[in-house]
Amino acid sequence: MENQIVDAVTLGGSTTDLDFSMISLFLRADLVVKSVIILLLLASLWCWAIIFEKWFGMRRLNKHSSEFEQAFWSGASLDDLYDRIAAQPHDPMSAVFVAAMREWRRAPGAANGGSANIGLSDRIDRVMQITLAREMDRAERYMTFLATTGSTAPFIGLFGTVWGIMNSFQQIAISKNTSLAVVAPGIAEALFATALGLLAAIPAVVAYNKLSRDLDYYAGRLESFAGEFAAILSREMDQDI
Repeated sequence: MENQIVDAVTLGGSTTDLDFSMISLFLRADLVVKSVIILLLLASLWCWAIIFEKWFGMRRLNKHSSEFEQAFWSGASLDDLYDRIAAQPHDPMSAVFVAAMREWRRAPGAANGGSANIGLSDRIDRVMQITLAREMDRAERYMTFLATTGSTAPFIGLFGTVWGIMNSFQQIAISKNTSLAVVAPGIAEALFATALGLLAAIPAVVAYNKLSRDLDYYAGRLESFAGEFAAILSREMDQDI
């Protein structure tokens, strides 16, 4: 019995000498697994950068939009508000307002007839929708990367896992030894790639769902403002007939 234990230790080597830290796993990995690990780490870092930028960006957009709405509904002159913010709108809502007011001012004499009013109203609606779409495209920038990372990172990690296990089997076949010292490093490298894939995918999916909901809410807020402002301008045109 003692001879069997000694033989097992001799064949298996000292497992306490194996270093399973993340740095050691990376250094022992082959070129393909290293490439997968680097790619997943970069994707994870970029996802977190996007998450923080979008989170602070949405807070800033909502704050500026609330301030603009307060000024818009305060009863002050819309012409004075336009003159104050026309040079540099600070948020998509003020940009929609500026675009509509600019179109309104470009046709001061268009409110002299019904057909002219209809044409001006259509142009204002079109300008507001174009501005709204452009501003929302800007707000949704990089969201595609979050969705892509969330859907593909686990598969990239799985590719690294499969490749690492294949290398482990090759080492077993070459050494003709199934001891833990031969099998464990390759399996650990393979599972490390899978863990990194999940580490990149899970926050990306959660953040994408949360940010998408916030952006949809903000887009609805802009649509409501555009409709209300179009109704205000329509009443102004009806009064001028």
